[in-house]
Amino acid sequence: MIYTVECSYADPQTEAEWNDFYSLQKLPALISVSGFQSSQRFKALGKGCPVYLALHTIDGLELLTGEEYREKGGGNFARWQSHITDWHRNLYACAVAAPAVQEGELLLVSNQGSEALLQLGLVPQAMEAVALERCPARRWLGKLPAEKRKAMAVLPQGLDIYEAMTPQLRKAA
Repeated sequence: MIYTVECSYADPQTEAEWNDFYSLQKLPALISVSGFQSSQRFKALGKGCPVYLALHTIDGLELLTGEEYREKGGGNFARWQSHITDWHRNLYACAVAAPAVQEGELLLVSNQGSEALLQLGLVPQAMEAVALERCPARRWLGKLPAEKRKAMAVLPQGLDIYEAMTPQLRKAA
């Protein structure tokens, strides 16, 4: 399953500090929770969607209601809560784990179908909402390789475009 957390941040003066907290403290704390398999943060390159997106591959919804998640990863945004806007959480059923997006690559997200991703020659990763907000009900992910990104002047309409802010953290073997 892929757990998504999206938001924007309304205070430019504390935004860098908040991003450091989320990327350097929160993600490692989340990946330490039993059942979290991977975590990665992204920043939108365009308008029309929340600025920040986190993708977490997890084993199931029960993790998000468990004591370990509450202690290690959930609910520790109190210091920044008043500046977090456009906040959304969803849990999606998906056949594969969240893609690891490397530097130079783009994460493309469609809420309108897989066609725009197919036009780019990508294999869309379909996701269906099963818990939390359940909106949008379906999404498609695609990873645009760096070499394709450099060759493209314009991407198809209907895509939210994200750049990785962090490497994908994975559960230690």
